[in-house]
Amino acid sequence: MSVVGIDLGFQSCYVAVARAGGIETIANEYSDRCTPACISFGPKNRSIGAAAKSQVISNAKNTVQGFKRFHGRAFSDPFVEAEKSNLAYDIVQLPTGLTGIKVKYMEEERNFTTEQVTAMLLSKLKETAESVLKKPVVDCVVSVPCFYTDAERRSVMDATQIAGLNCLRLMNETTAVALAYGIYKQDLPALEEKPRNVVFVDMGHSSYQVSVCAFNRGKLKVLAIAFDTTLGGRKFDEVLVNHFCEEFGKKYKLDIKSKIRALLRLSQECEKLKKLMSANASDLPLSIECFMNDVDVSGTMNRGKFLEMCDDLLARVEPPLRSVLEQAKLKKEDIYAVEIVGGATRIPAVKEKISKFFGKELSTTLNADEAVTRGCALQCAILSPAFKVREFSITDVVPYPISLRWNSPAEEGSSDCEVFTKNHAAPFSKVLTFYRKEPFTLEAYYSSPQDLPYPDPAIAQFLVQKVTPQSDGSSSKVKVKVRVNVHGIFSVSSASLVEVLKFEENEEPMETDQNAKEEEKMQVDQEEPHAEEQQQHTPAENKAESEEMETSQAGSKDKKMDQPPQAKKAKVKTSTVDLPIENQLLWQIDREMLNLYIENEGKMIMQDKLEKERNDAKNAVEEYVYEMRDKLSGEYEKFVSEADRNSFTLKLEDTENWLYEDGEDQPKQVYVDKLAELKNLGHPIKMRFQESEERPKLFEELGKQIQQYMKVISSFKNKEDQYDHLDAADMMKVESIWKRGLLGMTSDGRRRRWGSILGPLLGASGASSLHFSSDHGCLGVASAFLLWCFSFASDWSRLGHDHQCLCPL
Repeated sequence: MSVVGIDLGFQSCYVAVARAGGIETIANEYSDRCTPACISFGPKNRSIGAAAKSQVISNAKNTVQGFKRFHGRAFSDPFVEAEKSNLAYDIVQLPTGLTGIKVKYMEEERNFTTEQVTAMLLSKLKETAESVLKKPVVDCVVSVPCFYTDAERRSVMDATQIAGLNCLRLMNETTAVALAYGIYKQDLPALEEKPRNVVFVDMGHSSYQVSVCAFNRGKLKVLAIAFDTTLGGRKFDEVLVNHFCEEFGKKYKLDIKSKIRALLRLSQECEKLKKLMSANASDLPLSIECFMNDVDVSGTMNRGKFLEMCDDLLARVEPPLRSVLEQAKLKKEDIYAVEIVGGATRIPAVKEKISKFFGKELSTTLNADEAVTRGCALQCAILSPAFKVREFSITDVVPYPISLRWNSPAEEGSSDCEVFTKNHAAPFSKVLTFYRKEPFTLEAYYSSPQDLPYPDPAIAQFLVQKVTPQSDGSSSKVKVKVRVNVHGIFSVSSASLVEVLKFEENEEPMETDQNAKEEEKMQVDQEEPHAEEQQQHTPAENKAESEEMETSQAGSKDKKMDQPPQAKKAKVKTSTVDLPIENQLLWQIDREMLNLYIENEGKMIMQDKLEKERNDAKNAVEEYVYEMRDKLSGEYEKFVSEADRNSFTLKLEDTENWLYEDGEDQPKQVYVDKLAELKNLGHPIKMRFQESEERPKLFEELGKQIQQYMKVISSFKNKEDQYDHLDAADMMKVESIWKRGLLGMTSDGRRRRWGSILGPLLGASGASSLHFSSDHGCLGVASAFLLWCFSFASDWSRLGHDHQCLCPL
């Protein structure tokens, strides 16, 4: 079983696998461990990863990148509206209201959902892992930003299903980094001791995340998280792009932002310049040839000037650091270390800001790029039964407070209750109790919309069905279990109707006591995590007991308040009935549409495979043309006549011209047939060359075999015991062949001599199927003789002789 962790980044992706020797980050077909989050659509296939990134400028309208930010977002979202102007490709509103991506694929306009595009990238990462592991990959753990909402997380989960992956857990990126840091530490404090507090700072391409975690031996607990969802490396790139757009506009009279290709080229160069400035404080040039309207442009930038332009961005570094300490109720002195990861933390000014805030040196013990994927692979290994990993419990947090709203019959309006506070432990379950006579709806929403990077605070609606009153007409007791699962997704996982039956004291006393115990047991079962969570949680998480909240309606007429005196003597028996729940999730893909997306992804993968095979066949023809043309005037020259060489060279030139004209776009079989036609002409030449190269080695081997048989003949003549069972006539025959073999080895005309010697012999020894003739050449003669020796030795062994002593082969 393969255990894989995937870091699904905004700009770059990584795949890591758990093996017996530890965690290994997998390299792609370009021997690069980083795979760009980029997909290019063409007339015949898709290009994904590095191949797609090379088409960002040449196929700008159909090359998609930065799509991760559209997960679970409506087209009308202000964030989406703001992003439109920065995109080279088109985005459209889908029938569901979500954001879709419009490209030209297979010569027709296609609209893809964000889930489909992410699934394409995941399929590529899956293929990369499978090519290295040589086995199928299904189970995985995928990273997501810690600030992702429910809709965004469900969207990523749908993408994993489309890609044919079974996501065991969506893991917050900062939590994955913390796991990669803590699981290898041997000096963590014991469970009963004060925990070690470590801050993790992750500034990547598009976002900035901070978490503070408490470590004990075998235990990780996230205390608090903070973030800036738009502060990242790309914001610093934009500062440079805007500066040079303005400078080149004045200097060269160019309107760069009106031409998307020019803007993309400038963005690529600015990103390179930013990285150079991180290591160099002097003036650095930026030059682009034939930039726009055949104009060459150039400019300079240095780190000091760049930092001045980025003052407002650098000012946004400290607030999340301050926020995370306030939430965790910690002081700077309580922090043991500050670990930084992410590409943008390499900017010297960012590191300086973080170091200055905490008043200590920053720690860089983790790989800044691969820490997230390594943590995901470790989590997958913990969840997988195929690996035995050091026991390490992980407790994450809820990023936003979650509340429930419902209609209240007593108050003739709606009531609400905050179920999970910000930074509440997760995964976690709670049981709520309602008194109702009819079905009711629970509306889940984020109770602090001002903190959301998302305009709609709604999460979902849950309709609890088939609620009926008690037999006496009073309200029924309904227990509803809500939870935040291992993916960080909120749900109403179950609902049950508690039916209460009353009996007189003298009726069934034993059964009543037992039923009371059963009721008590039922309450405990409801307070434990679900079986699914128990399998996926670590032992420390399972110790976190669920909380039960009684939600009763004050002054409700439905609840029976006055009981007759004799009711105290009555025994109570309860039973529970599971109630169906209808989920109305925000932006949820229905099962039928999801199956259609899975089918379409399979078709596109097959189309990519067929196109790859077609291109490989075409490249094989081109490669053979170049190879034979070079060798005909080189090492093959003396093995072909001048006339044959000239005709074959002409054939190769015609094929090359055909490849770039009529043969540019042909079916795979055409290329296969063309290659076979060329090989029919080139194969005899190649075989003559190989025979010449291998002849000395084979004759040397032949000489060794003759010498060994000579020793056998000599031993027979000396009447050694091990050869007593052999017939003298057979040995004379071997001796005759041996003597003629020596003559053949030292005479001219070897082909003729060996042909006359071995031809009849091979037929007589049962090897006539070889059809040996003198036309086989010296290579065939030597090979035939070795085969005959083996055949003759096998005959001896069948006579009862110990062939290990006799047979030299």
